[in-house]
Amino acid sequence: MAKLYFRYGVMGSSKSANALMVRYNYEERGQKALMVKPDIDQREGKAIVNSRIGLNYPCIWFDELRSMSPGEIREWQCIIVDEAQFLNREEVRFLTDVVDDMGVPVICYGLRADFKGDLFPGSEALLAWADIIEEVKTICWCGRKAICNARFDETGKVLKEGEQVVLGANDKYIGLCRRHWKEGKLGPDT
Repeated sequence: MAKLYFRYGVMGSSKSANALMVRYNYEERGQKALMVKPDIDQREGKAIVNSRIGLNYPCIWFDELRSMSPGEIREWQCIIVDEAQFLNREEVRFLTDVVDDMGVPVICYGLRADFKGDLFPGSEALLAWADIIEEVKTICWCGRKAICNARFDETGKVLKEGEQVVLGANDKYIGLCRRHWKEGKLGPDT
């Protein structure tokens, strides 16, 4: 029976690497897994899922998935969505239809909350509708579990205001424990 999965974690918790490994496991067993991501994430300038550790694989944009017929979608044994926090409620609802009506499992990877601690729309819908919710864990610089996404500026100041979506990686974001996120401490010397 197909299920909708939401695997969330903070920045740097290896969500994309995990998604790419899951795709590889399907392929290794002779099954087809489709990599998908929202077209807002065009950091690489093309449709590709890229991890910080150097793994990458071509994907399609989410709108391309939505334009497929049910028969085309059923050709896949699994659909893997990276950066799922950028989906909207209607797009997550579409994924529930893929699972419930087409019988294709969907595994979504993304952030739960933004740098202010607010849920992303896609994450909120996934938390409400996913059959299985799993955390991809990592640690803060202090060794505690990192649960908050900290955005910082070029001087290393942790930001608490601004637009919800500012694309970036290690140059703009770091996962912190709640205490150090509240204190704005990016490391032991800050």
